[in-house]
Amino acid sequence: MIQIQAFNKVYRDLEAVRQLTLTVEKGDVFGLIGPNGAGKTTTFRFLATLLLPTSGHAKVNGFDVVRQCTDVRRSVGYMPDSYGVYYGMKVWEFLDFFAAAHRVPMRKRATMIGDLLELLDLSHKRNEAVQALSRGMRQRLCLAKTLVHDPPVLILDEPASGLDPRARIEIKELLRELRRMGKTILISSHILHELADVCNKVGFLERGRLLAHGELDEILRQIRKHHVIDIRLVGDHHRAVEDILSSDPQVQAMRRQENGAWTIDYAGGDAEQAALLSRLIAEGVTVHGFHQQPVNLEEAFIKITKGEVI
Repeated sequence: MIQIQAFNKVYRDLEAVRQLTLTVEKGDVFGLIGPNGAGKTTTFRFLATLLLPTSGHAKVNGFDVVRQCTDVRRSVGYMPDSYGVYYGMKVWEFLDFFAAAHRVPMRKRATMIGDLLELLDLSHKRNEAVQALSRGMRQRLCLAKTLVHDPPVLILDEPASGLDPRARIEIKELLRELRRMGKTILISSHILHELADVCNKVGFLERGRLLAHGELDEILRQIRKHHVIDIRLVGDHHRAVEDILSSDPQVQAMRRQENGAWTIDYAGGDAEQAALLSRLIAEGVTVHGFHQQPVNLEEAFIKITKGEVI
């Protein structure tokens, strides 16, 4: 649905995006990750036909972003990182205005607006003035606005920025629902653990360069050379634990934490981990917890941007 080939954008002496090549397949929820100034918004604005490239090209839904911009705009729902609402309008009027701008037939608008208000849980705000809405409600309204023409592709720049925890959870659930509806979504966020909850693919952008991209699960598997396992105990068994861990060839490193738990870097798989746990118990160690630390996007981002992996 989205193909970017060798996209460059230069502002005078600043190269904002450098040779970006990326494909987002139909039905993907693709998270673009990077610090401020990495080039995410520049890329999104280019795909939304709001910015001409210095070089390179892209297609969205089969249409060239530069040569067929009208068709691209019909195919894309773009939610920028900062947005405004038109004061003096009611919620339904705001959506009706944008539906008219997208040439949605008048006979279809009432049903469409009702469906969107229900999807975004805004039905009870239908006749309220947009300026009276909370930030979270405005964020939902802006997302509803991007859907008025039923685009197959959504480009969402920091959709949960500035929201309270409850509103962020609601936005996350909306993204899951949109994916179930078959939308292809390209999204950026600084809240990395929330991206991990909704994305099936991610890309890491740093100073305009794409450092790594692919299936989320595959990238996370490449982050660590070994499993990291936490072992929590009941009672004072530390001498026995130290002896057992020291004699296990799969233990690459071990650390005793201030709370008395042990953390180990472990090269073995599930069978070896099960054998280690069985040995601890057989040696009389009372194990309260034995679990593998999951890899998260924060760890992946730090290691990839430092060039430690991939």
